[in-house]
Amino acid sequence: MFRRHGTKPALALWMLVAIADVALLAAAAGPVLFLLTLAGAGLLTAAAAVLITQRRATPQPQPARRRA
Repeated sequence: MFRRHGTKPALALWMLVAIADVALLAAAAGPVLFLLTLAGAGLLTAAAAVLITQRRATPQPQPARRRA
């Protein structure tokens, strides 16, 4: 049986390679720098989540209906 290029097992393999690359970069850069980067990414994610929830929470003004 032949698999097409770009199937899910190949994608999963490349995801594992990407995770290993991030781990190697973290080990080379040092744990403090990695933690600072991780904290910054978490802060940006939290800020984006707050912005999205606040935009959804504000009600849109509805035009007044007139009776015919």
